Amino acid sequence: MAYRLYQLVIWAYAAGYLFALTVFAVGTWGLMGAERDPLAGVFLLPLGLPWTLLWDNGEGPHGPWLALTAPLGNLLLIGAVRRTFAAG
Repeated sequence: MAYRLYQLVIWAYAAGYLFALTVFAVGTWGLMGAERDPLAGVFLLPLGLPWTLLWDNGEGPHGPWLALTAPLGNLLLIGAVRRTFAAG
């Protein structure tokens, strides 16, 4: 039962991450006729918590890339927890 719950959490989180990446791409580059929006990556910030709080608000040359990949780190951590605790 717990294994299925972990799978559901992982798939839901991955779907939210893909949605946030899509909104970021559409808003940043103005794809599909949308206007460019400076707040296009706002959905990535809560998905990347707590790692996005460790960096100085994404300032510096690598800030946006760290904000883009922080949710991926959380996804990998959730997967590691699933493999560790749901198997036994």
